Amino acid sequence: MATLRDIRRRIAGVKSTAKITQAMKMVAAAKLRRAQDSMHAARPYARALEHLLKELLHSASLETARSPLLFGRKPDEKERVILIVVSSDRGLAGPFNSNLLKFTEARIRDMYQAHKDTGRLAIVPIGRRATDYFTRRGYKLAGKYPGIFSKLEFDVARSITQFVSDLYNRAEADRVELIFNEFRSVVSQKPIAERLMPVLDPSSFVEGKGRAERDYIFEPDPISILDVLVPRHLESMLWRSLLESNAAEQGARMTAMDSATRNAKDLISALQLSYNKARQAAITKEILEISGGAEALAKG
Repeated sequence: MATLRDIRRRIAGVKSTAKITQAMKMVAAAKLRRAQDSMHAARPYARALEHLLKELLHSASLETARSPLLFGRKPDEKERVILIVVSSDRGLAGPFNSNLLKFTEARIRDMYQAHKDTGRLAIVPIGRRATDYFTRRGYKLAGKYPGIFSKLEFDVARSITQFVSDLYNRAEADRVELIFNEFRSVVSQKPIAERLMPVLDPSSFVEGKGRAERDYIFEPDPISILDVLVPRHLESMLWRSLLESNAAEQGARMTAMDSATRNAKDLISALQLSYNKARQAAITKEILEISGGAEALAKG
């Protein structure tokens, strides 16, 4: 049975833990607000860029479009796939990373198991958690980007996009997917997968279909603009995924630390009750010993 001193020490330790988790919750809440502001600020640009890209695709002749990033190569048995997996650099965020990695493993198992078995699947992990996970399990890594969330900047998204685009243009990849946690709310983050390259699926796009009523005039010409706009669109998609993941991470950490703080308080209450019971039992025992001794003296 634990002594009163042991219980007091444990109560003090849990109180210290509760103070740490409460402080981490407040820090995560402040970071979440900034992450949300950045995420919301990037959305109008991404929407406008996507709208302009669609208008260009409907206006241009797809047969003369020069950007190799627009169209997928003809599918064959040697298709090479790259998965960009966006995790966090730090833990203590509840199931944020574990759910993402389970989702990635399930997607590989369901869609790319043959690619993995034949060495045609490569991972580009972003964040220390994904980097450590896939390195330990012997996955083929095309590149890795740990520790980027300590100072998240657009140049990071640009450099990663350029690196992966070079692999795609050199025919070292035929399909590139983004896997990240989408920010739904403070308490809800959902792992999703989005195709990054190629931008356009020819089987689902019909030239001229969905043309807007307004007729735009593009200068110098739609094809030349596409050559510049497609890389910007890819950078925007990757940047959005990093912002979404960062906001989702802070929301998950704030929720996890709030839960940890409440659990610590519940444990303190339980320990305090145990302490009071043990103290009461000790006092009762002392009273009984004194009474027994007094009675023995009286009889003597």
